[in-house]
Amino acid sequence: MASPKNEGFLTDEQREVLKIAVQNAEVLSSSPSPRSPTSSLLLQEFYKNNGGGNGAGGGGKALGAGPKHVRRCHSGKFVKVKKDGGGGKGTWGKLIDTDLDPCLNDPNDPNYDSGEEPYELVGATICDPFDDYKKSVLNMIEEYFANGSIEAAISDLRDLGFKEYHNYFVKRLISMSMDRRDKEREMASVLLSSLYSDVLSPAHISQGFMMLLESIDDLALDIPEAPEMLAVFISRAVVDDILPPAFIGRAKKLLPETSKGVEVIKIAEKSYLSAPHHAELLERRWGGTTRLTVEEAKKKIIDLLREYAENGDTAEAFRCIRELGVPFFHHEVVKRAITLAMEKPESEANVLRLLKEANEELLISSSQVSKGFSRVQESLDDLSLDIPSAKAIFNSLTQKAVSEKWLDASFTSSTGTNGEVSDGDYAKLRRYKEEVVTIIHEYFLSDDIPELIRSVEELACPEYNPIFIKKLITLAMDRKNCEKEMASALLAALSMEIFTTDDIVNGFTMLLESAEDTALDVLDASDELSLFLARAVIDDVLAPLNLEEISNNLPPKSSGTETITMARTLASACHAGERLLRCWGGNTGWKVEDAKDKIAKLLEEFETGGDLGEACHCIRDLGMPFFNHEVVKKALVMAMEKKNDKMLDLLNECFNEGLITINQLTKGFTRVRDGIDDLALDIPDAREKFESYVNRARENGWLLASFS
Repeated sequence: MASPKNEGFLTDEQREVLKIAVQNAEVLSSSPSPRSPTSSLLLQEFYKNNGGGNGAGGGGKALGAGPKHVRRCHSGKFVKVKKDGGGGKGTWGKLIDTDLDPCLNDPNDPNYDSGEEPYELVGATICDPFDDYKKSVLNMIEEYFANGSIEAAISDLRDLGFKEYHNYFVKRLISMSMDRRDKEREMASVLLSSLYSDVLSPAHISQGFMMLLESIDDLALDIPEAPEMLAVFISRAVVDDILPPAFIGRAKKLLPETSKGVEVIKIAEKSYLSAPHHAELLERRWGGTTRLTVEEAKKKIIDLLREYAENGDTAEAFRCIRELGVPFFHHEVVKRAITLAMEKPESEANVLRLLKEANEELLISSSQVSKGFSRVQESLDDLSLDIPSAKAIFNSLTQKAVSEKWLDASFTSSTGTNGEVSDGDYAKLRRYKEEVVTIIHEYFLSDDIPELIRSVEELACPEYNPIFIKKLITLAMDRKNCEKEMASALLAALSMEIFTTDDIVNGFTMLLESAEDTALDVLDASDELSLFLARAVIDDVLAPLNLEEISNNLPPKSSGTETITMARTLASACHAGERLLRCWGGNTGWKVEDAKDKIAKLLEEFETGGDLGEACHCIRDLGMPFFNHEVVKKALVMAMEKKNDKMLDLLNECFNEGLITINQLTKGFTRVRDGIDDLALDIPDAREKFESYVNRARENGWLLASFS
């Protein structure tokens, strides 16, 4: 008989059972006594459990496996045995036939034991969550490269979970894009910027790039240009503010000096990040935006509407609109369709049917329909030059759309009693926009905040203040960081001088509602808007609760609400003040934080020395008249803490000299009033003190009548 070690992988217990069975078989074979049921059962159980079926050890067929008439000889070879197992060379014969006697395991037998039934071991695959994550990420990236949907990619990665593996996602996204075209590389850079701080943490980004640097030697074997491309990706990430510049120095220290990773860092440092105008060059390195440009989208919309006017195929028109993939630009479809109906009156019925069904099928949202009508309304004067009856046709289309309930009835609130458009309001708004653009351009050239405030006050259109904010930030986003910094500083000044919090909230709401349109011209519009919002919170232009107010004014799960979430994350991060005050590279806005320190010091010196003239001189030297409300606030708080009314004498002197205006004084008192509950925790009599200060201010005429 073959050695047990040759019969597959057997446990010690199995070997013991086999040994006993063989010994019993040898005894029986030398004796004419009837076959012992005990020994037979032992062998039968052993063969069934370890040799039959799939085998116990996974090492092929063990003893007793295979067809009934096959046996193994001592040499290990398989041979046929005689019918009914009557013996033969190298066999045990019929006495220990491995086939189980059917009567022994008969379920109807009173002595039946289910434990003697043959059993099979079923293998189970051990799942590694990281393997599952890698497979999911691979499919996710492939889908993103195919459809270009940033929103879907963000949602999929957020739903996937396993945040601890997100550094691998960064590595995989970039390495896969390296083996593709410039379009996919641009898409990879854009997606990383979109995921930053919301789904991917700074640590995920840094670790992902570090993994790429460590594996660049292997990547270069398949993609010879990989080191150069990775240098561009790193430089682009630094420019996009998702990778800190300090990463360059840290990575260089961690990598072996002879590795290609160090070479990549040197290329990024010397060839890209130190080059003149490197930001603009890197943003266009992969070919710029991955989306349709405004002009391309307009051209496709015109073509599909012309084709629809000829054949009236609504289904085909819907298909073309969906293929555009720009739902946030559907107002252009509405505008062009209405204009087509004006130019070709015979197409009016088809146009109305197209817009109505598109709205009913939720292809074009109600907000996009209203926006399209508004854009036509604003351009009626120009349209009337080519189509004399443009206003009459537009009024007719408007009434039909409202009556069929696919245009909101509130749209007619800006029209006359007979549905006629108020020419005076359009002319006033258009003139205001033109003048505002000129004023903002002049400010970007001069950096003269007082002159801009004077110009805005001369316009005497406070109801359009939100439009000014929208224009200011939109124009700044299309310029360099210097102008963005100037816009943030101006916003802080306007909020203290002439703009209310509601003006600023409404202005940002308008910006976020049109953010998807802005993204056609400004690739990183969402990221930049989040920075403007977070910076406004740091500069005390907006309170954190105002972000919630803005979010409530936006559709749920829109790109605007995602921008708000990103802004909250930026504003609540560690050292957010220092970082955001320099988010545009510093220029004017960094003085705000510095000014707070200087104001505190000059007030402390005045409290010690009492020199009014010197204190006024220091306030003038600050050169930030729009920030004098901070002087008022700190002076009032210090007067409460020190229980010394000398600070009120300083405010009176500043007011009499015209150094601090009544607007700034009112703003300062308002800020103290809004924070009086917090002050009362440290200064028990803060409310009583503040009331006495307010009474004195009213006696001296420091406060506006609107202060309560």
